Amino acid sequence: MVLVLGLGFGFTLGVGPALAEAACTDTTVQLRGAWGEARFTVEVADDDAERARGLMHRESLPRSAGMLFVYERPHRAGFWMKNTLIPLDILFADSAGVVKRVAPMAEPLSERLILGGNGIQYVLEINGGLAEAMGIIKGTELRHPAIGPDAAWPC
Repeated sequence: MVLVLGLGFGFTLGVGPALAEAACTDTTVQLRGAWGEARFTVEVADDDAERARGLMHRESLPRSAGMLFVYERPHRAGFWMKNTLIPLDILFADSAGVVKRVAPMAEPLSERLILGGNGIQYVLEINGGLAEAMGIIKGTELRHPAIGPDAAWPC
């Protein structure tokens, strides 16, 4: 049995195997945890220029969208919000796609460094406040084709 709840955010939160059965695509990131499952349409930033630009200068982001930053190897990750006009939740994940830190409601235009910690290879940015609203916490698993062969939730 699959229970799907509409949260009014433009995406669905499912409880059960619904997303596990969905196809992995380059344009979606699936998340799962004790809180349930969700899917976001994403842009992938996997080179230096794309990662440097990120979501800067955008006045809005659809509620069911985000940006997935993909790095070649795990590293000590830090982000800032300079030139970013909208609040974001920043999810820092390790090489297996497991969230190690959620930085909620990053302040637009701030130059304060937001540290994700060591061993971070994937970073997902979504609209500010969604992580708390959905219950996304440390330990949530990401699913995307870019996450390597050691993925906690493989494609």
